[in-house]
Amino acid sequence: MRMIFALVLLVGVALAGGAVFLAKDQIGKYQTAIAIARNEAAKAQAIETKEIFVANRALKYGAKLSKDDVRKVAFPVAALPKGHYDDSGVLFPENTDLPRIVLRPIEKDEALLAVKITKPGEEAGITSRLEPGMRAFAIKVDVTSGVSGFLRPGDRVDIYWTGSVSGGGKGGITKLIETTIPLIAIDQSSGEVEGTQIARTVTVAVSPNQVASLAQAQSTGRLSLSLVGASDDTKVVKNIEVDQRALLGIVETAAAPEEVEEKVCTIRTRRGAEVVNLPIPCTN
Repeated sequence: MRMIFALVLLVGVALAGGAVFLAKDQIGKYQTAIAIARNEAAKAQAIETKEIFVANRALKYGAKLSKDDVRKVAFPVAALPKGHYDDSGVLFPENTDLPRIVLRPIEKDEALLAVKITKPGEEAGITSRLEPGMRAFAIKVDVTSGVSGFLRPGDRVDIYWTGSVSGGGKGGITKLIETTIPLIAIDQSSGEVEGTQIARTVTVAVSPNQVASLAQAQSTGRLSLSLVGASDDTKVVKNIEVDQRALLGIVETAAAPEEVEEKVCTIRTRRGAEVVNLPIPCTN
């Protein structure tokens, strides 16, 4: 009897083990099928890419472009920017040693575009830094009005006008007339300026209406520049104005009213041998 019980127990254990093995195998196959299905779905939804050239480091205006400055990365075909480069022979032609010049600042990993670099050997003139609708205007500066020579192309400045307004009764005034104006050249240099140099003129990029305002301001007073921080996006209100009275703390006081002298009208008459003045109502 015990032998039969033991045999039945062994058969039951064997059957249970076989069932577990079969279940584990089926679960493994099911998981494999799910993984394959997910991979196929991912491949079906994969974004098509194309290798194009990007900047290998930050490039400033006026820098010469070399092969060490660029590298290729995969870029989504649906979002390819206009004017990109994907052929090394086009970006760096073998039939010339003339360099390309950077026209606009390019950040690291930014795509190289035709509008941001010159053709081989082409000059990077100041007109390349002007956006559509903008004009270049030169402002005379010295060591005090030009921020002690610390200005560089690409900086932004606030412009103040100092002068006198006829009939204003305030004396000389200083007023903020333009804010966050970009500089595109210092003297005759539109590229990197070495060291600290006292400029005689700075060239700014402004609209035609701003050109007229600055020309009028420069001919009627003195212009001073204030350097704006590189990361400063604060909006400055233009109605900043200081006159001599406000600077010195002089407060205008109202004049005391003048006393009006009462008008007295008289008539001369004779009383016997005496001549007297008699008051009468004034008629005018």
